[in-house]
Amino acid sequence: MDQRFDDWRERLISYLAETATKPFEFGENDCALFAAGAVAAMTGVDLAAQWRGQYSNREDGLKALSDAGYESHVDVAARAFDEIAPAFAAAGDIAVLEGPAGDVLGVVQGEAIYVLTLARLGVVPMTFAKRAFRVK
Repeated sequence: MDQRFDDWRERLISYLAETATKPFEFGENDCALFAAGAVAAMTGVDLAAQWRGQYSNREDGLKALSDAGYESHVDVAARAFDEIAPAFAAAGDIAVLEGPAGDVLGVVQGEAIYVLTLARLGVVPMTFAKRAFRVK
């Protein structure tokens, strides 16, 4: 994985502002693609490029990941980044939280995690993170 751009903070803020009002949509703007988009904004590497626009529901998305040798969207992050204790996660790192249908990915920002809701970007306390990954 490439290093973060020198201006990664500005790039991340711009990405978050761009996605703030976009509704959740599998294959276009779901938690995995949201987190991958944040990583792409900070590093220029899109971990989800091969899956964008290629599925329209959770089952098809998980099948596409399985076909590529991944157990889940969390497994993509786990293979790309070093896992750290959530207490050590910093701005721009990826967090894993429990969602209504299973694990979801979010982007750490201080004491909070940006996550997608059905309608737009939401914020939850960092204490909800059960895993975290350092984006270098």
